[in-house]
Amino acid sequence: MPDIAGIVMANLMVPTILFFVLGLIAAFVRSDLSIPDGAAKFMSLYLLLAIGFKGGHSLADHGLRLDLFVTIGAGLMLSFAIPFVAFALLLGMTRLDAVNAAAVAGHYGSISIVTFVAASSLLDLSGIAYDGFMVAVAAGMEIPAILSALFIAHRFSGSQSGGRLPLRELFANGSIVLLGGAFIIGALTQEKGMQMIAPFVVTPFTGILCLFLLDMGLSAGRSLLQNRQMLSTGLFGFGVLMPMLGALMALGVGSVIGLQTGSLFLLMVLAASASYIAVPAAMRIALPQAQSGVYLTLSLGVTFPFNITIGLPLYLWLAG
Repeated sequence: MPDIAGIVMANLMVPTILFFVLGLIAAFVRSDLSIPDGAAKFMSLYLLLAIGFKGGHSLADHGLRLDLFVTIGAGLMLSFAIPFVAFALLLGMTRLDAVNAAAVAGHYGSISIVTFVAASSLLDLSGIAYDGFMVAVAAGMEIPAILSALFIAHRFSGSQSGGRLPLRELFANGSIVLLGGAFIIGALTQEKGMQMIAPFVVTPFTGILCLFLLDMGLSAGRSLLQNRQMLSTGLFGFGVLMPMLGALMALGVGSVIGLQTGSLFLLMVLAASASYIAVPAAMRIALPQAQSGVYLTLSLGVTFPFNITIGLPLYLWLAG
């Protein structure tokens, strides 16, 4: 049997993950290290554009085959189902009321695109192939979990004050628009388009991702320090346990539909991650009575660092 500890440690020893750890350490020692807001915004836009375009280019080579639609369907199903599992777990492990538990659960059915980008980079560095259409799966998994969260809130809170469903705001979310748009452009322009912008979307990608994850490490560490009083033992345990449960659900589904190692790993990462951009924005509109400090601290301060440092190499080992 492979030495799991050795494999995990080997996969941790990559620049992207280590720069994230550096950001965490800098935050915990209260360093004044910081990334300007404008630079952080540019890097996030760059990463979305690059991963979307490369995914569309890969789809053009792959073609519209059955496995594309099966995998997208599997991702949508996971995104819709995971909040129900998360909600049940929260009721058993924490003292959150139904509305707050539903809001938290919605974050865990949706996805973290930064975690997905880091996972894609880990596969590239490891020389493991994956299907370009996984970008389309990621984009599709943003929305269903929000629908589940709102259903749960209305069903179990005993109140109809959960707010309206912000469909326009969800589909107009900047990250979804740029990721999906770049994906379509990459698919339309194919090899000619890739040759034109490869020096921009390929060569500097890993370096910019390292700097971006350094900034994310700073943000996650400072969020954890500022809101640590909100984290009970049960909430913290949920923030670590739930991503592993989501990954195992995706491992089962992905194995049934026949995904290969790289794509199976990415599906696991999507199911294990928690949104801290699209879903918080939706929850502020749809469930304004839910405490943002709880769901943001869990998704950004607990689950995101766990996934980046421990989760990614663990999921890769399981997928392989």
